[in-house]
Amino acid sequence: MESHRMRVGALAWNSSLLSSGSRDKSILHHDIRAQDDYISRLAGHKSEVCGLKWSYDNRQLASGGNDNRLYVWNQHSAHPVLKYTEHTAAVKAIAWSPHLHGLLASGGGTADRCIRFWNTTTNMHLNCVDTGSQVCNLVWSKNVNELVSTHGYSQNQIIVWRYPTMSKLATLTGHTYRVLYLAISPDGQTIVTGAGDETLRFWNVFPSPKSQSSDSLSSIGATSFVRSYIR
Repeated sequence: MESHRMRVGALAWNSSLLSSGSRDKSILHHDIRAQDDYISRLAGHKSEVCGLKWSYDNRQLASGGNDNRLYVWNQHSAHPVLKYTEHTAAVKAIAWSPHLHGLLASGGGTADRCIRFWNTTTNMHLNCVDTGSQVCNLVWSKNVNELVSTHGYSQNQIIVWRYPTMSKLATLTGHTYRVLYLAISPDGQTIVTGAGDETLRFWNVFPSPKSQSSDSLSSIGATSFVRSYIR
């Protein structure tokens, strides 16, 4: 597919629709069943689009930019339906809650360091947590109501939070450079992190859906480092 005029820094799937965000400030929707390069173009950010995430019901797309803005778009809208300007650095980290409809988390860069929570149904800013370092990624557990954040300067760590109290359940260390990438396994138990230190690290963090408990991981000592790969 050829479409953007500059580098692509963010991708997000919505069934057969692939959304891409670019340094050219645009978001393009590509229908992979069609031969066209793209079927629609969204414009609104004033700088590179560096974060994209579709909601679990595939009705809303959240986008973050180097313009410090977080936008929410409806599936067929040409303009953002919600605009959030509270972050003071680039918004790359975005995660929708699988537990509560319309609950959105976003994380800011080095000059911001905050994880913010939004109710996109009521258009309310719910909470702000200063993490003390650049927020690179966010992912919500589908098994328990907990959130993982990865960080860059100055801690290069991974934190597991309990929502909504945002108490720290675990701090995972080992990476020596910022933790650029984060993914969760299909069963929701293991996360994998990739960092500028050229390593992939696998962590057993969450319980299986069948063994959910209110105590979660911290009290049962379930968090463990599995293995590390280096190039």
